[in-house]
Amino acid sequence: MKLYCLSGHPTLPCNVLKFKSTTIMLDCGLDTTSVLNFLPLPLVHSPRLSKLPAWNSKDGTVNLEKELKECAGRVFVDSQPEFCLPERELLDLSTIDVILISNYHCMMALPYITEHTGFTGTVYATEPTLQIGRLLMEELVNFMERVPKAQSATCWKNKEIQRILPGPLKDAVDVWMWKRCYSMQEVNSALSKVQLVGYSQKVELFGAVQISPLSSGYSLGSSNWIIQSHHEKVSYVSGSSLLTTHPQPMDQSSLKNSDVLILTGLTQMPTANPDGMLGEFCSNLAMTIRAGGNVLVPCYSSGVIYDLLECLYQFIESANLGTTPFYFISPVANSSLEFSQIFAEWLCHNKQTKVYLPEPPFPHAELIQTNKLKHYPSIHGDFSSEFRQPCVVFTGHPSLRFGDVVHFMELWGKSSLNTIIFTEPDFSYLDALAPYQPLAMKCVYCPIDTRLNFHQVSKLLKDIQPLRVVCPEQYTQPPVSQSHRSDLMLELQPPPMPYRRCSVLTLPFRRRYERVYILPELANSLVPSEVKPGVSVATVSAVLHSKDNKHTLQSVPKPPPVPPSKKRKRVIEEAPVVLAPKPLLSGAVPLEAFLATLQKHGITEVKVEETADGHILHLQAEDTLIQLEEDGTHIVCDNNEPLRTTLRDLVLRFLQKL
Repeated sequence: MKLYCLSGHPTLPCNVLKFKSTTIMLDCGLDTTSVLNFLPLPLVHSPRLSKLPAWNSKDGTVNLEKELKECAGRVFVDSQPEFCLPERELLDLSTIDVILISNYHCMMALPYITEHTGFTGTVYATEPTLQIGRLLMEELVNFMERVPKAQSATCWKNKEIQRILPGPLKDAVDVWMWKRCYSMQEVNSALSKVQLVGYSQKVELFGAVQISPLSSGYSLGSSNWIIQSHHEKVSYVSGSSLLTTHPQPMDQSSLKNSDVLILTGLTQMPTANPDGMLGEFCSNLAMTIRAGGNVLVPCYSSGVIYDLLECLYQFIESANLGTTPFYFISPVANSSLEFSQIFAEWLCHNKQTKVYLPEPPFPHAELIQTNKLKHYPSIHGDFSSEFRQPCVVFTGHPSLRFGDVVHFMELWGKSSLNTIIFTEPDFSYLDALAPYQPLAMKCVYCPIDTRLNFHQVSKLLKDIQPLRVVCPEQYTQPPVSQSHRSDLMLELQPPPMPYRRCSVLTLPFRRRYERVYILPELANSLVPSEVKPGVSVATVSAVLHSKDNKHTLQSVPKPPPVPPSKKRKRVIEEAPVVLAPKPLLSGAVPLEAFLATLQKHGITEVKVEETADGHILHLQAEDTLIQLEEDGTHIVCDNNEPLRTTLRDLVLRFLQKL
């Protein structure tokens, strides 16, 4: 059993498991942190960005004025942003049989895998994961296609040039593997390969293994996966949460008795308490609005935004924000808000019961009805005529490199009355803000990450007790910035097996058993013999038939009778001759009784020597050795066949024939 690791990002995993002749990809996360090296794509022409000076090397030997621009001491690539893809050279991706998706954030690289590698398999995901994943991909494509860039920068990727660039461009890895965004056609083609599954539904793969998704408690439809054969069980835990938010709670008990547990997607903010962050988010928002400023919340169009809107719904009246407009701007804003209301069976019990009242499970439906929350596909059109300030705007992308958020950064960045509140943990907020410096607007960092922290995961692993744990190497040491915090890492016995991008792990358990079925008529012909109380054994002669990883014992076919004929015919292919099997022997030869028997037969000079496995009897007069061991008896006797036969018969007296 092997695990190939194609992604170095612990919360955007992409691994391939080879298990019992099946090749299974576990998630295909897209590392979007690479876009932080690019200049933002403004929806409206930005004089500031267009006047940024070009970067040239100090000695003047490298001139990339068309590709690199300088802003506040940092260098950015002036080109369509590109993404860091999962590793594609480590193994042949066309051999992948199935892809299992754990949540909608971990499927963003799917079109790169299914459309460009010769993939012919099936993708398994839950319905909310598919539908919300589609929205996030559609939004990403829309953001990119709205602001096309004519030039594509490639010279800076030259190894010789990259080496002399200032950081972080100098340290960017695998830049030649970075790719532009896919098209909507590729998205639709990739998602047509998805087969929907429900929690605890069991799916057979080629008769070899069975896969089953379990609720992971992190987002709508998010799953952990069980991959098991008759005798082995692998659990894949990715992006799970034990907090009480909107999704169905995590199913922990089904993870018990795992031989191997692959653990990934823990919180990126182990020291930030999500409840505390929500409180800080609300108080900073209220403070800015009261002072006459605007609040900008860069966020994804699904996920934490549902919890933010729910929190604000309870907070608006008490904070006297009833008249403040809230805007949600995204090409998929309407679909996202509606989807969250219709996936009732994927919600926690509390929200499910509301559907039967009938009430909308999320309060943002009421915010929309009362006109407190308005949603628009973009800043153009209706929004520009209905826009009122001071206001709160939720919009993407959290990287601040593309989407409507770029326009608001340019619009509000120069005033210290305004505040930007970061709630998504995927990007460093300082790196996100770098191309907008110098910035007057206030910045608040309230990362809300509900995924498991190290304390919760240690307790979970104690409860479910897998034999071995495999995890990204980042989880086996404290964060670089807090190297003294040994509580911010996994300390397990035995220690977890760490992996990094491009590593191949041989997982530490051998397949020892295989299930074999026996046909009823063959079972009927067996004659069991009791070898010890409660244990019976029978010998069987059969033909082993294997198909689709199912093994069946069938009766040995009898050779057909040859019809009598005087004419010579072609030699008929004869059925194999089946010899009657030798009887099997069981039991042990007791030393004292055997010595007494030898004496009765006139063999008196016997020297007994004890060994690790039993005894050696040296018959000195006859120059013969008898080795008595637990699982066998050997008689070593040169050129005296009558003696060997006699000794064999004496040994057989003590053994039972099957």
